[in-house]
Amino acid sequence: MCGIVGVFSHSPVNQLIYDALLLLQHRGQDAAGIATGHGDKFYMHKANGLVRDVFRTRNMRSLPGNAGIGQCRYPTAGSDSEEEAQPFYVNAPFGITLAHNGNLTNWEQLKKELFKNDRRHINTASDSEVLLNVLAHEIQQATTGYSLDPSSLFKAVSMLHKRVRGSYAVVAQVAGYGLLAFRDPFGIRPLCIGFNESDQGTEYMVASESVALEGLGFRFLRDVMPGEAIFIDLEGRLYNQQCAENATLNPCAFEFVYLARPDSIIDGASVYATRLKMGEYLAEKVRREYSLGDIDVVMPIPDSSRPAAMELALELNLNYREGFIKNRYIGRTFIMPGQGVRRKSVRQKLNAIGAEFKGKSVLLVDDSIVRGTTSREIVQMARDSGAKRVIFASAAPPVKFPNVYGIDMPTRSELIAHGRTEEEVCREITADGLVYQDVEALRRSISDVNPALKSFEASCFDGVYVTGDVSRDYLEHIELVRNTPKASSEDVVRSQLNLNLAQVD
Repeated sequence: MCGIVGVFSHSPVNQLIYDALLLLQHRGQDAAGIATGHGDKFYMHKANGLVRDVFRTRNMRSLPGNAGIGQCRYPTAGSDSEEEAQPFYVNAPFGITLAHNGNLTNWEQLKKELFKNDRRHINTASDSEVLLNVLAHEIQQATTGYSLDPSSLFKAVSMLHKRVRGSYAVVAQVAGYGLLAFRDPFGIRPLCIGFNESDQGTEYMVASESVALEGLGFRFLRDVMPGEAIFIDLEGRLYNQQCAENATLNPCAFEFVYLARPDSIIDGASVYATRLKMGEYLAEKVRREYSLGDIDVVMPIPDSSRPAAMELALELNLNYREGFIKNRYIGRTFIMPGQGVRRKSVRQKLNAIGAEFKGKSVLLVDDSIVRGTTSREIVQMARDSGAKRVIFASAAPPVKFPNVYGIDMPTRSELIAHGRTEEEVCREITADGLVYQDVEALRRSISDVNPALKSFEASCFDGVYVTGDVSRDYLEHIELVRNTPKASSEDVVRSQLNLNLAQVD
């Protein structure tokens, strides 16, 4: 999960991109970067840290140009090394910068192909650098002579779609030519485009979420379609083309549950409205499984679960209270590396209002339960504040399977619901009761808001990987690689060999 943005303007874009990244900061807190184009030159600054910490006045002054791209990142592939902060740059052909949101499932295979067949060297463990080099190679193959036109770019993206597997929403810039954006053929990660009419002409912004457009005065135009590529040249002319065969829309369900801001619209569905629907369907299940007379109050775990909790309380005619106050200067615990850091941050992040808990039977509503560390700490905080009974409700179904498309939950051992019954999870988080959303109810929560959405990437809930290339061997391989310090180098080599043999078979 990352936030990406690309801007074409008739005036300097450094401040626009910076402000857009601030609006997308919730999508990644580990690193940030901006690359601008001025004439035939690129200017770039990137580093680990929050957007506000990475960029100083001197950095902004060193980013001239009327077009550029940016990203705020948290790592799902590679490491947290500053070298893997984005955008990435390659100098041939033409010079290209690229920022990517998603995760490639065949990036290791592609890395070998690039070295052996395409004669390109990858210097990091980032799948985004692999993606950039695949794009660069295909542009080189599609180009005749020394110039570049939109049809050549679209041909290159078409070939990229045939080689690359996984999820990817991309913004890129070709030196001296313009801004390119495209989305994978399954439409897993979000990407939208907006425009602004200035005195000098139309300006464009492409971003992960609509909130970045609207917050900066751009009008939402539409979502980038799965498999589609959009090119904006340096004169502000926009070209687009469908570059994939049999493209289908399968937006990530977890975007609506947790990742996206509630004021965003993704693929025609208001994130806020879908979360209200989640609360409505969750209320039906609570009504079936519990006596409402045994529940005194409904409380959200701020912030993502608030719409679901409010709607649940309304549907069940129960009192709604804010029992936890959030320190907004602590990062999102779900995307913090390491269980120790995550556990410690829960108490720093949330503080309980004792009077709202004392002597009450409390129904706590959270957006999801992933590792269970946060849930366990929150249940204990409620008890320490005097709650006599704590029931925990999740607006999402049990997270049972690894997500390989850009969410940092790739190992089964980290998922509290994997291999456990709901009763066992309830005991693990020390609650008196546990209610999970049903998978079908989650799907309806989104499709009720936009009936055109009929298929979703919900692999972490149902184990179905829409790209069709994720096998058990693949999942075992990425788990072993992720836990490399615990595994011998011989084990990792054997795992890679078995994976390669499985792909050949």
